[in-house]
Amino acid sequence: MAYTYQKNRENIDWVQVTNILNGFGLTDFTPDQTKTAFENSAVNVFILDGSKVIGCGRALSDGISQAAIYNIAVEESYHHQGLGKKIISLILEETTSCNVVLYTHPNTVSWYEEQGFRRMKTGMALYHPESIEELIRMDFI
Repeated sequence: MAYTYQKNRENIDWVQVTNILNGFGLTDFTPDQTKTAFENSAVNVFILDGSKVIGCGRALSDGISQAAIYNIAVEESYHHQGLGKKIISLILEETTSCNVVLYTHPNTVSWYEEQGFRRMKTGMALYHPESIEELIRMDFI
């Protein structure tokens, strides 16, 4: 299939993006919050099937040495077509000089290892107190 890969936010349906992200438990944002998160990110990638957003991802970055990837998601009916790999690839094109880190669900660690990511021995996080119980339940921490 011919999909459109878009690195800007023009004409993006934020309800569709929010539904994808919330559907996988990646956020609990409203469409306005989703839009703000992507607007405040250095890199945005969207995959469209016609006018329908079917995948997305973003990265925060200083553009020089550090980047962090967030919100990689592809609508479930489009899985196993290499679209997640394509999102990662397009983000990495924009962060070539950077060390890149990311959060992922414990169930997808091996998938990211297949993409060349390595586990960190010194990664640390300070979580919002309201998030800790849910993160423990999901086996993140």
